[in-house]
Order: sequence, then C-alpha cells, then structure tokens
Amino acid sequence: MCPWCIIGYRQLQTALEATGTGHKIHWHPFELNPEMPPEGQNLREHIIEKYGSSPEQSEQSRVQMTAIGADLDFEFRFAEDMRMHNTFAAHQLLHWAGEMGRKHDLKQALFSAHFTHRRDLSDRGVLADVAAEIGLDRDEALAVLEDQRFAEIVREHERFWLRQGIQGVPAVVFDSKHLVTGAQGAETYARILTQLTQGQNT
Repeated sequence: MCPWCIIGYRQLQTALEATGTGHKIHWHPFELNPEMPPEGQNLREHIIEKYGSSPEQSEQSRVQMTAIGADLDFEFRFAEDMRMHNTFAAHQLLHWAGEMGRKHDLKQALFSAHFTHRRDLSDRGVLADVAAEIGLDRDEALAVLEDQRFAEIVREHERFWLRQGIQGVPAVVFDSKHLVTGAQGAETYARILTQLTQGQNT
C-alpha cells in the first residue's frame, strides 16, 4: 500500500547493482494501517485524514512519486477512486509464497497490481489471481487465505518488528542491525552498502 516502499526497493536494487555487493533482500510483514476495515478507504481521503495533507499537497506528492517511479522503471497510475486496502491477507499469502522461494516475485507482482493496475488487494480472489499469474497454484493460494493457516505467524512477525521500534515504512535493516528509514535514494544506499562491505573486509 505504501508507494515509497516500491520506490525505496527500486533505489536499493539500483544501489546493489551499482556496487556489485552480494546482499540479499528479505521482505518482512508490516501493516501501516492494521485497523483498516475490509472495504478500505479512498486513498486521497486517507492521506489527508492521516497526515493532514491538503488536497493540493496530496496531488503534488502523487506527481512527484509518479516521476520518481518512472525514473526507476515503475509505473504509478493514481486515480481519484484509488483505495487503501487492508493488507493482512496479502501478508499471509506472501508468507506462503516465501515457503516456495517466491515471496520476492509475489511482492513485486502485488506492487504492480495495486499501483499500476489498481486491483483490489483486499479481495481474496484477486490475491489468488495475482499468485497464479506468477506461476503459483491458485487453488492452494485461496485455501491459504480461507483457512488462515499463516495468520498467527504473520502476526508474530509483525509484533517482532514493532518491538524493534519499526513504526513506519520503508524501513531497511542492513545486516540485521543497521536501520535506515524512508526511501533514501540509490546514492545513499550505495554508500551504506559500500561502507558495510568495507567493514566486513577489514
């Protein structure tokens, strides 16, 4: 649901490629709005309500994010009727995909489904469709969402990061101990990666 997360990831990926470092990316569950109702909320209304932004500021932010996304080869297609959705089901599906080594692929597909194609990620059928589109079993995806088999472990992972002091996203934790919050840009990430790599080699 957070546009800065896909921006931050693309910046980090650019930095990983530029520095040639062998770091691997692990995605962890975090809900910006765990109390979001199933029907969700209009995105513009949500931003204005939560952050106190004016309609003009909200529109300016969308224009900025769209431009940054384009530079990173990601297409944002914001619209007036775009909604913020509850993501707990999506995180459960991501956990399941992770057991098959496909969490990263599903995460990217979900970003595109939401921000580029404006699909409803609170709908179990839509989530199962997205999983099937990257080659996962649709029926099994639906079963995972219906029986909630990973609900508690996802909740525990969320609680773990809350206990670590994570209060917002994007939050990048390097080597399990260096926290960097916000989408900091490819150059900043590259500098951090270089420093960490040099530290490991000394």
